[in-house]
Amino acid sequence: MEQDHIVIVPYPDAHAGVPITGQPAHDSNTTYGIDAGNSNNIYAPFTSQIDWDVAKWAKLRSPSSTAFTDLLAIDGVSERLNLSFKNSKELNKIIDKDLPGRPKFKREQIIVAGEAFDIFYRDIVECIRSLYSDPDFADFLIFKPEHHYADEDKTIRLFHDMHTGQWWWDTQKALDRRRPGATIIPVIISSDKTQVTMFRNKTAYPVYLTIGNIPKEIRRKPSRRAHILLAYLPTTRLEHIANKASRRRAVANLYHACMSRVLAPLKTAGVDGLVMSSGDGARRRCHPLFACFVGDYPEQLLAAGVKSMECPKCDVPTDELESNTAQCDIRDLHAVLDALALIDEGDLAFVQACRAAGIKPVVHPFWEDLPYTNIFQAITPDVLHQLYQGLVKHLLGWLAQACGAAEIDARCRRLPPNHHIRLFMKGITSLSRLSGTEHSQICRFLLGIIIDIRLPGNLASSRLLKAVRGLLDFLYLAQYPCHSSETLLLLDEARALFHDNKEIFVDLGIRNNFNLPKLHAIRHYASMIRTFGTTDNYNTEYTERLHIDLAKDAYRATNHKHEFTQMTRWLERKEKIIRHEQYIKWRLDRDRAPYQPRPPDLRLDRTLKMTKHPSAKAVSVPTLISDYGATYFREALARYIAEQQNPNEVFTRQRLENVAAGIHLPFHSVPVYHKIKWLSTDARGHGDPLVTVDSIHAKPQRAALQTDDVVPARFDTALINDGTGSSVGIKGFRIGQVRVIFSIPATATQLLFPPANQPPKHLAYVEWFTPFPATPDPRHGMYKVSRFIRSGERVASIIPVSNIARSVHLIPKFGAIVPRHWTSNNVLEECDTFFVNCYIDRHSFVTLR
Repeated sequence: MEQDHIVIVPYPDAHAGVPITGQPAHDSNTTYGIDAGNSNNIYAPFTSQIDWDVAKWAKLRSPSSTAFTDLLAIDGVSERLNLSFKNSKELNKIIDKDLPGRPKFKREQIIVAGEAFDIFYRDIVECIRSLYSDPDFADFLIFKPEHHYADEDKTIRLFHDMHTGQWWWDTQKALDRRRPGATIIPVIISSDKTQVTMFRNKTAYPVYLTIGNIPKEIRRKPSRRAHILLAYLPTTRLEHIANKASRRRAVANLYHACMSRVLAPLKTAGVDGLVMSSGDGARRRCHPLFACFVGDYPEQLLAAGVKSMECPKCDVPTDELESNTAQCDIRDLHAVLDALALIDEGDLAFVQACRAAGIKPVVHPFWEDLPYTNIFQAITPDVLHQLYQGLVKHLLGWLAQACGAAEIDARCRRLPPNHHIRLFMKGITSLSRLSGTEHSQICRFLLGIIIDIRLPGNLASSRLLKAVRGLLDFLYLAQYPCHSSETLLLLDEARALFHDNKEIFVDLGIRNNFNLPKLHAIRHYASMIRTFGTTDNYNTEYTERLHIDLAKDAYRATNHKHEFTQMTRWLERKEKIIRHEQYIKWRLDRDRAPYQPRPPDLRLDRTLKMTKHPSAKAVSVPTLISDYGATYFREALARYIAEQQNPNEVFTRQRLENVAAGIHLPFHSVPVYHKIKWLSTDARGHGDPLVTVDSIHAKPQRAALQTDDVVPARFDTALINDGTGSSVGIKGFRIGQVRVIFSIPATATQLLFPPANQPPKHLAYVEWFTPFPATPDPRHGMYKVSRFIRSGERVASIIPVSNIARSVHLIPKFGAIVPRHWTSNNVLEECDTFFVNCYIDRHSFVTLR
């Protein structure tokens, strides 16, 4: 999906999201400096830079307090460093007393079923204020909804960040009727119980908060600290209650009682609003409104008060969960609230009314009185648990039964390497407790390894391939960072493709039905993307990562007695140190370039990166032929030189061979590089660090450094632009295997090339595969290619490295049974025909399918 121009339609009321006129407040960093004492010493309350650096190391690098005290107790350490603290206790006193920070935790008791339970929580309004006023987010905050379109006629709607979805627009309209000029703060809450120990089954129940005003590219990175730990809920299972139904009801009531206590301030703040200053000091009347609830299926059921095996969002019957066409409407919130209002009418009437409304008899659920809130709409898609840990996990089990575990594992072990592919050398069918990341890695080659596998009873594999393809296509489409009204239709088509072909698993005797809540949940994805923006706005993967920083690391820092008191104090101190570090950076570098907001660029943005020095300074041509497999290196380079020497001549093949035969190479060796890398770019200007997003290896066999083993040769395949290719689609592209990445010696370039047509510094010798066929295979959607052979020999060329667009993964055509002499290291040489894998990443999915 490629767009050069995005049409933005602003919200029609110009007063929405506008700052309050009058005297602006100080910006957040200035306010922080005043609170911290506004000393000329930018490190205050620490006496010097080294005093601050040691304190920061102690709190962010996680040595135990005892180890830190023992370090400072070494004779002379504290004195020579001139530290203002001599032990961990003194450092904690400075942090607690002199550093401002995020809101402090409160400890309160909630009484349910006659028993008291501790809850540790923060003031939610102050937490929202802390995120909203964070100076790191000041340049990026979004204050009002917009409609984005991909065309001037405004027919193709775009959805990405939360403000492009329909919820913000509709809620702004509803709020404007009551209080014009409001700035909505969409509150995103997530909760998930997690284990904090490997053994002893010790758990924590954190609740996290973030706001939709912060762009999703920032929110989804834990390092940007756009989520805040809001509460630790009680983790009790109430096992003293013998009756299971009573116990479940008591657990639900405890959860809602705790969440009601935590979210209670939103009732008045959401309706009346309150004045908040963003990081730049601009003041607005803000209305924090509960918008999204992020959680796995058990959490969704608990929050919505819905029974297991039902959809927490809609009223579809349990026996129609497998249907792709059954009528399913969002649950009627008004009917549910009417039922909940009967709580004072007696137990029987209350229970019967709740049953008729389709929910459990929960005593005052936390969302009951929250303004502009519909919990059944607020429950968001969960890519991690519904797709990767749900449907993909099911699919792997079904395929192992259908295709045979041994054959699937044999194929996994014989896939060629690639930057994006993890090689499971022990297979995938015997793995247990797979993570979402591992399921994601398996999805990248899953369809390719079953293309021509033999099914029981010699059943045709067409339906199986289409079912798997439909599910994988849905998985990849669901994770697009920007959707259009057109790509949402593709999402529906992919889901329909699975449903139209899923009966193959029934015919194979693997399934009787598909009444799975997680399968039904994918029916809601398209509507949720239209409502709240793309799924990376509310993915549980982010909270899974937060567990490490805000629950597990916090628990390890305690003595495991009364741990939650210690965990909250540890977290408060860590947050204060991080905030002080932020302030010091601001004091040292006040002249930052102003941020220019940019709409999302839907193209692949990456930068090709070569090492400064070659991997091997001088490799002889005979070595290139024998070790690198560059059989026709001399001939290919001569042809390249001939074309560069005669840029205006259109050569016939024979004429080119004749001219090339007369070219003498004035060198016997060339500098060789073993790797090409592509780095990400900070396309949205959010200050993101650059990371390696793709690479190609071209290196011969070599001895391992620490053992007697041999590291096998690796020559990756690539997608190569002939000069006419665009950023999406295969037109103008061809596949080649990169054998050598090299440079022509500088002295030779002066002799061989005219001054006006000097060669690029980096060239590559590639062996070609056949051109892409006109269409991919209709069953699995992949293109088939083979080695390009002429007169019994592989055809090769020299090309500029800049023509290489990206790496490509080729899946061998294994046949009914994989040849056992094939290995991951030799399969590119042994196999003749391949399928071009379109699932290794999002760009290959968009480009190659």
